Amino acid sequence: MLIVKVVKPLVSTNRIPDFEHKHLQVVLDGSTKKVAVDAVGAKPGDWCICVSSSAAREAAGSKSYPSDLTIVGIIDHWEPDPPKTSSSAPAPTTGQQSAAKPSGGAAS
Repeated sequence: MLIVKVVKPLVSTNRIPDFEHKHLQVVLDGSTKKVAVDAVGAKPGDWCICVSSSAAREAAGSKSYPSDLTIVGIIDHWEPDPPKTSSSAPAPTTGQQSAAKPSGGAAS
């Protein structure tokens, strides 16, 4: 299973007969755009669960159905991991922390 974000609907007027009444969505899997059959009525911006391979065909309606990615669920709440950065700010050293935070003792 995959977690993807729906980008927008895909309109295709000329399709093979078994593919006529299925809604298609452009989804984002990481940085890759893919097309998925929408079995649940997802909207742009929704985070969804997708299945692939034979599970996608069966979820779309038949094992002989021509789909390799099908949306099977809309996620109610999802916070994706923030993108990883190649360099992060170094943690302050002990000396820097004590300079920023006085010791609290009175000077004599």
